[in-house]
This record gives sequence, structure tokens and C-alpha cells, in this order.
Amino acid sequence: MSNVLQVSHQEAIRSLHQKGWSRRRIARELGLHRRTVSHYLEAWAQDSGTAPPAVEGPQISKCTTISTAGFSQVAEAKWSAGSGESVDGERGEVAMGIPGRKSRCEPLAGGIAQKLQEGLSAQRIYQDLVAEKGFDGSYESVKRFARKLLAAQPARVWRVECQPGEELQMDFGVGAPLEQSDGKRRRTWVLRAILSYSRKGYSEAVLRQDTETFVRCVENALRHFGGVPLLLNIDNLKAAVLQADWFDPQINPKLAEFCRHYGLHVLPCRPRTPQHKGKVERGIGYVQGNALKGRRFPSLAAQNQFLAHWEEHIADKRIHGTTCKQVAALFLEERPHLQALPDSLFACYQEARRTVSRDSFVEVQRAFYEVPPEYIGRQVWVRWESRCVRIFNERLEQVQMHTRLEAGKFSRILGAAGLSAPVLSSCRWWVERAGLLGEHCAIWAQRALDARGPEALRSLMGLCGLSKKHTAAAIDTACGKALEAGVRRFKDIVRLLGEPAEQTRFAFTQSHRLIRDLSAYSEFIAHQQTHEPANPDPNQDPT
Repeated sequence: MSNVLQVSHQEAIRSLHQKGWSRRRIARELGLHRRTVSHYLEAWAQDSGTAPPAVEGPQISKCTTISTAGFSQVAEAKWSAGSGESVDGERGEVAMGIPGRKSRCEPLAGGIAQKLQEGLSAQRIYQDLVAEKGFDGSYESVKRFARKLLAAQPARVWRVECQPGEELQMDFGVGAPLEQSDGKRRRTWVLRAILSYSRKGYSEAVLRQDTETFVRCVENALRHFGGVPLLLNIDNLKAAVLQADWFDPQINPKLAEFCRHYGLHVLPCRPRTPQHKGKVERGIGYVQGNALKGRRFPSLAAQNQFLAHWEEHIADKRIHGTTCKQVAALFLEERPHLQALPDSLFACYQEARRTVSRDSFVEVQRAFYEVPPEYIGRQVWVRWESRCVRIFNERLEQVQMHTRLEAGKFSRILGAAGLSAPVLSSCRWWVERAGLLGEHCAIWAQRALDARGPEALRSLMGLCGLSKKHTAAAIDTACGKALEAGVRRFKDIVRLLGEPAEQTRFAFTQSHRLIRDLSAYSEFIAHQQTHEPANPDPNQDPT
């Protein structure tokens, strides 16, 4: 046999329901399950053949204040139901005119309200109450109480209207999925752009929310409108804003360059404040609910084609609820106030941060480009397209520009000669450079290369490096002396540069007295070559 409530409990359920109590509250007060209360109320309504009678006496709801007379009637009803609990019992405390269980946060209502005005979260308020007041309640109770206070005192939201051609609001929302050939679905994003004055819209479905996609969507929207507004109101998405700040936001450099090209000024709204761009927030819901809800598309192009048709024949033809005018007609008033479009499209380039390595190069798509050495270890901005690569510092000042290279190539390679050329080609280049110092330098360099081959490379580099400390005339004179002496070493050139100009080739004879005149030796050598004996005596005096 199934369990049946006592008649006293059944009468209590009906009596409390007639006084306006909700089923949830009746179940809580009588210690019953809510389904049990619903079962008896529905059975009572079926037996009577009519709906439950109208509530007699004062209306009592979950969050309303009741009068003293209503409070007495509730107490009498509970007492007659045989619950055996007083009004101030553990399960059914009704105090201060608020029905139901009294919140433990009531004594701290003033402090909680003040903390809510300061912008603190419910979790932070709960932590402060535990630390400062010794609060022994739960976090859920604080959260419920804070929610009630916020609902009782909602913050005012000011409506902002704009002049014609003044503002463009943009935001992303979830688009219709794509049905791929393998049966899988792919999620899309729909970007909605709305002119704040006329509510003229533009919608485009994309697969990503990166900076390049966002910039192209903004450009497509401006070309669709046929003009450029003054302001661009967006949220703090990563594709557009690197660092959110109400007073000084850090805009993505590529978006900033795009806005300079079109004459736009970006004003991101405050984080977690969607009412700052309420027109596009409502526009996202409109395109999702009216155009895309319940639809599937085979490709992204098909979805964009449908959105263009929908904008022209449905969105533009509607009478807007706020302006009470047709969107297309109001856009005709706003269009003359838009700025003219630039002559060219925004240059299609990619951009990224790079850290300059120790060899003063940065990598761009597996190719390497040189950066001035003072930026080693620092970050730079790199912009590249199909033809060139530009490098900017943190202030977006261009510091270097290179021609685009193939993967694996370097903009500059230092070989054995310090140049990106084979060794022999480098030698010939240094010979030509030595020829700029003088005729004797060119001859000496060429003879050194002919005699020593690639080994003469560093001697040639050293010869040209002497121009930092000596004049070209002095170096050419030293090379002339070296040619007379038949020397091919770089150190001989350095030694000759260090000698006085009047110094002769035989400086030894000036500091050491000769025993005989040199002409005697020449005569002896000639006589010996003419009358050379078969077995010369080494001890014999030649004189």
C-alpha cells in the first residue's frame, strides 16, 4: 500500500496554496517533497473540476513583503496544519516581513552592499566576511544574497546615440556550421558591422578571428558602405587589441596601420561592458536568430552569398524599432557624411614579433634577414609581403628593409673574406680595392696573389686596412720599395711604413763600418769567375 499523507497535511497544503504560497515553499515548510505537493494540488484540482481557487487575502510571493495581518494568517495556517512548529522554528522562520528561511547575510547587508558598489565579486566578499566578521555561512549563501541585492538595485545603462557618419560598431558571433563532404561539421564565425546612426549592417562569415581576417573584414565592410566613418567601436579581441586599457589601449600595429590608411580611429570599449556597443550586440543576435538559425551551408562562399542577399532584401527593408524608419532609407541620409575611401586597398602583408638572435638575424618563413647589431637580443616588428621584408623597432620606426628571399637563404653571408663570395673572387675584389691606393699597391697586390694564391687573401685585406692609419701616398711608396726588394709579405709593408723617408735599403752599413770597400768584393768576384782554380784553397787570402 502506497504512503498517503495525513488529512491534516493535505489540508495544510491546500490552505497554504490558497494563501499564495508556492509549491516549493510549501514543500520546504512542511518537510515534504515538491512532487508530493504538486501531486495533491493537481488531484484536488481534478476532483473539484476547476482550477485552484483564487488566492484569498494578501498575496505572498517569494520576494515580496507581507503585512502583519498576512503574517498572522500564515502562522495560524501552519499551526492548524499540525506541524507543531512555531513561526520562528528552525525550518520556517519568517522574519522582517520576508517569507522563507532568513539568510545569514541579513545582519551584514550594509557591508555587502557597499562592497558590491566597489565592484568586488561574490567570492571576494565571502573571503572578506570570513576574515573580518568571522562569517560561518557558505559561499553560496553570499552569492544568492548578492544576486538579490543587485537585482533590487540594477545599475543604470545610458543610451548613446551618434551623429551620421560618426561611429561603426563591429563584433564576432557564432555563424552557421558548414557541412563538409566527409559528414563532419565545421564551426564558422560571423562578423557583423553596423553604422550606429542608420543601423545599416554588413555580415561576413569567416573561419578564424586572427588579425589578417579581421582587417580584411573591416575593409570589406567599408567598401560595402562606400565610405569611412570617424570611429571604430570594437571590443578587446586579441586580433585587434594587444593590451586592454580604458585610457590608453595598445592597438595591434597592423590594425593601427590599417586605420591610418583609411582615416579611422579605434576606440575599444571597456572589458566586460557589452552595453558600450549595444547596437552591434543586438545586431549579432538578429543575424543569428533571423538569418542563420537552423541553417547549414556546404561552403563558406555559400553562407556569405546568402548573408549578402539577406542584408539587401530583409535587414535593409525592415523598420527599425528604435529609429522607427527603414534602414535603407536612413542609410541614404548617412552616406554623404561618410569620409571618402582611399584610392588603393590596404597593402596585404603579414606581421609578427621577432627576437634578434646573436648573429643579428631574424627568421621570416625559414629565410634569414640581417638587423642592425644594436638590436641583438631585443624584439622587433617584422612585416613581409611577396616582394620585401621591413623591420621596425618598438616605436614602429623602420630600421631595415630587405628583398624577399627563398627559404634557407641569408640576406648576408660572411665567408672567409668577410663577403658572400668565393675565396678567389674575394681576392680579386681586394686587389681592385688596393689599386685605389696607388699604382704600386695594385702591382704589389697582384704579384702577391700570383705568387701565394688564396693564402695572400689576408695580406691583401691588411694592405687595404692600412688606409685607416696611413695616407694612400705613404702606402703606395712602401709598396714601391717592396717591389724593388722583391718581398711579398704584409709585414714587410708594415716595416717599410715605419722607416723614415730618407732611409735606404742598406741601413746596416750606416751603423757598422766596413773593413773594405764594396767595390773590392765586386772585382774579386769577377776575377774569380774568370780564373777559377780546379781545387781552390779556402785558407788562401783572396788579395
